[in-house]
Amino acid sequence: MRTRFWMALWVAALAMAGAAYAAPANTAFEGKVVRVLDGATLAVRTAAKGEVLVRLRDIDPPELCQPWGAESMKGLIDLALGHNVRVQPAGRDGEGRVVARVLMDGVDLGPRQVEDGHAWSVRGRSDRGPLVKQERMAKALSRGLHAGGGAVLPKEFRSRHGPCAAGEAPAAGAQRG
Repeated sequence: MRTRFWMALWVAALAMAGAAYAAPANTAFEGKVVRVLDGATLAVRTAAKGEVLVRLRDIDPPELCQPWGAESMKGLIDLALGHNVRVQPAGRDGEGRVVARVLMDGVDLGPRQVEDGHAWSVRGRSDRGPLVKQERMAKALSRGLHAGGGAVLPKEFRSRHGPCAAGEAPAAGAQRG
């Protein structure tokens, strides 16, 4: 009887933990950017939650092993590392990261990465993303990955190259802005 009780309690605890993990963290929070993992992923340290991995909403930066991948990451490092930010979550991605708008002194970092030519707007069925205006501006001004022409969307890069291998060195950008 006790074994069943403890087993039921264990199953309930696991179910609640899974539900808490899967549920979007919709409450906005503030913290300090302590790491940048790529052109769209930050680690934000908060007093209440510890370190939280956050993916910038609505942008698609080059893969790290793709041309301009390292520059995209450096752009986000230069912009945000060490700064306090406000995170406005929208949900979680397939890797468990919080997907969010991230604001620093009122500046939304996602659109800023696109404006600076360090990422594309995510694509929908119409091939127009939510940040198409910022992307067009970056292209018109030949910023970042748009400077040398021939930039390849990450989805196309992955279909030709496959995913970046663990430990694969970041590609040096063929195009320089």
